[in-house]
Parts: sequence; structure tokens; C-alpha cells
Amino acid sequence: MSTPDTQTHRTVDGVPAWAAADPGSHAEDPRATAFAAANPVRPVPATGPVDSSPIALTPAAADLDHLWKAVVEETRARGNDIHLPISLAYAERLCLAYPEADAELVRVAIVLHDTGWAHVDESRILSEGFTGDWRKAAIRFEHEAEGCKVARRVLPGLGYSAEFVERVCDIIDGHDTRHVAYSLEDALVRDADRLWRFDHAGIALASSWFGMTPDVYTDRLAAEIIPELITEAAVQMGTADLARSNALLKTGVIR
Repeated sequence: MSTPDTQTHRTVDGVPAWAAADPGSHAEDPRATAFAAANPVRPVPATGPVDSSPIALTPAAADLDHLWKAVVEETRARGNDIHLPISLAYAERLCLAYPEADAELVRVAIVLHDTGWAHVDESRILSEGFTGDWRKAAIRFEHEAEGCKVARRVLPGLGYSAEFVERVCDIIDGHDTRHVAYSLEDALVRDADRLWRFDHAGIALASSWFGMTPDVYTDRLAAEIIPELITEAAVQMGTADLARSNALLKTGVIR
């Protein structure tokens, strides 16, 4: 499979539609180093209560319904109408566990982070975005760039300031292709984006994207995704969800 270094960049009026980058190159970014220095203990300890009960018990609040209405079209791509609401519910729990974070920024960013999938070549989503070294797939960079376009299009009309919009885009840009977080808010969005996979609904959808049976996929969650989680609260939630999902789906037997 080709990577952004070898793929031909698509252009719009001669301007690259996305910027290729080495995911590892962001580790020395001043924002990344500052966040790492401020949070030397990993996973980052929670400062508030951690709720690890089933996510279905705490659906997301309704105060962002105006934003959902503005991106209904984008929720119909790649299962976003399942992924995004569940991820928002996790993000709200994480914000309670880390009350020092800007909850509005986290919540708006998680709603919009994958909206760019609706504006890329759908035929390439599974063939490129979920195979091989998927973090370096061109389609991943493209969907991040397109998600920023969605944010810049819809948020100003809903009353969000230009400065806030750019903070949202700083999170959306690189949420899949960067290996490091730039801020606590960035970390919470990243963790929420992963946590939905541990719920049985997320397992059912995401395992099919990767062409895996549920038992293989849940093994991957334990071995690869739990260690990626940045916050202690996310680790607790993911671990609890994974245990419940394994029991429900009988992955210890059906393998």
C-alpha cells in the first residue's frame, strides 16, 4: 500500500488538497512537548469522577442539537451517525473526569472530527483508510482537511468565534495521523474517538471496516488501543467496556 510520501497529491486549482506528513514528525512540535511536560504521568490521572458504566446510560446532552442539524449530511458517511453521537457521550464523561479542560471545545471538536469522511472518495475509505499502515493513508489526511473545511463552514453561522473555530481545527487536523496530543482537549477528543470502539455497537461496526471477526478485533483493542489511550479515565472506561463486550459477544468462545 502506498503512503502519503509515494501517492500522487490531488490538487484543486493547482493547490494540494491535503498536506502529506510523517506522523512521527509532530513529536517535537512545541505544543506536543509542552503538553508532555505538563503531564509527565501517563495515562494522565483524572481530577474528577470517572464513570465507567455502559455508555448507553448517559447519552449526550441536547445543547449541541443545533450543530448536529447543521451536519446531518456529514453524519450519513461511514457510519458517522453511530460513531459521532457515541463518541460525544464518551467525550462528555471525559470532560467530567477532567473538569479543567475546555468542555465546549472538546464537545464541538468530537462532533465534527470525522465529518470530512462525507467529502472524500467513498470508494477509497475502506480500501485505503482501514488497511495496512492506515495512519499514513492519503485518505486519512484528506478527511482531516475536509473536516476542517466543514468546521469553518458551519461554526461561524452558529455564533462561534473565529478563534474558537481555529482551535477546533487544530484538533481535527491530525486527530488520526498524529501520534501525539497538543493539549488536554486534544487528548480527550482522541480518547473519545477511540473509546466508542469498545462498546458493542462500535465493535460491530468497526470490526467490519477492518475485515476482522469480533474476537480478533477485541484482541486488537486490548493489545493496541488500550495502550494508546492518553488519560486514566479513558483506560478505566475502555477496560470496563471491553470486559462487558467480550462477555456479551462471547468472544472467548466464538473464535
